[in-house]
Amino acid sequence: MTNSKTDQITELLTRGVEEVISREDLEKKMRSGQKLRIKLGIDPTSPNIHLGRSIPLLKLRDFQLLGHQVVFIIGDFTGLIGDTSDKDSERPMLTEETVKENLKTYIDQASKIIDMSSAEIHYNSKWLGKLGYMEIGRQADVFSINDFISRDNIAKRLSEGKRVSLREVMYPLMQGYDSVEIKADVEIGGTDQRFNILAGRDLQRLYKQEPQNIVMNPLIEGLDGRKMSSSYGNTINLFDSPNDMFGKLMTVNDDLIIKYFTMLTRFDLEIIDGYKKELEGGVNPRDIKIKLGHSIVEMYHGEKEAETAVEYFVNTFTKKEIPTDIPEFKPADYNIVAVLIESELVPSKGEARRVLEQGGIKIDGEVVSDSAYTVPTGVTLQKGKIHFLKII
Repeated sequence: MTNSKTDQITELLTRGVEEVISREDLEKKMRSGQKLRIKLGIDPTSPNIHLGRSIPLLKLRDFQLLGHQVVFIIGDFTGLIGDTSDKDSERPMLTEETVKENLKTYIDQASKIIDMSSAEIHYNSKWLGKLGYMEIGRQADVFSINDFISRDNIAKRLSEGKRVSLREVMYPLMQGYDSVEIKADVEIGGTDQRFNILAGRDLQRLYKQEPQNIVMNPLIEGLDGRKMSSSYGNTINLFDSPNDMFGKLMTVNDDLIIKYFTMLTRFDLEIIDGYKKELEGGVNPRDIKIKLGHSIVEMYHGEKEAETAVEYFVNTFTKKEIPTDIPEFKPADYNIVAVLIESELVPSKGEARRVLEQGGIKIDGEVVSDSAYTVPTGVTLQKGKIHFLKII
């Protein structure tokens, strides 16, 4: 962020921001010195918070540094129900055990970005688990079925004859009611959350509260060019080791370098603009990407670990040296798909087959694409450029 408070407010409302509702009202309140309650909720649908989710967390920190009250909601109830705002098919319900396991380190992960000592932390099962049919019916009366089915992804699924459950209709009510409970002045979220966040404004009106303002960020692409998502297995996670984090960042598409700098760091925008001009002038993208990788690893692991990660990458991938500290892995099933899933190199059978078909798996340096392949013991399995396992 820049030095003066005036410049900080301008940057907060523009940097990595797709839409602000209502910009004029929110800016007026911020410039008046009013202390606002800033809400961000994250559902623990995966054990990891990834860099895509760091975008709203960084924005939360920006508000926090300006003296506002940040409210971090862990969606242990909404996580059970599942939000399909960004999905082209129905998301299955999770079990309470899975959600509890997933959220174990969420506060630790988020604390890498925001100051938890001055933040409010809530679990939305505290209030959502108590709502009865009468109150839910009152909330549901604010919306029409047409409001829900007119959403692009829902309309697309219906036109394709895919199932849309009534459970999915309830999700925006729950996220919206979170805003009522914590009396949010501002909610932060991605563009895929637009309908849910707007629902919060409608429910606040129902409960005689002033509607929250909204700061929405664009979504960011992951390692394969698709939206960064745990379900795709294309994420860079806050708890990744320094070497893994740096290595993954070095595989990111060159076209994303400036976007990553802008949205995933708080590097000075003038410096980032300088990097953009260097890239346009023909500088090797790898040189700028090393600076990107170093800056992000330093954010989450410190300067010393960032320097070590750069050195490891250069030795391993630029000088073509084989890593000396390859972890050993003994799978229960030696089928290549099973090995990839059990070792957590991929999240699903579909993703395993996709990586195999694209030539992303090597055994002792040779590409393997057959999903029926049986992995021998004693070999080195490599996924992409940075993941190695010694199969025992």
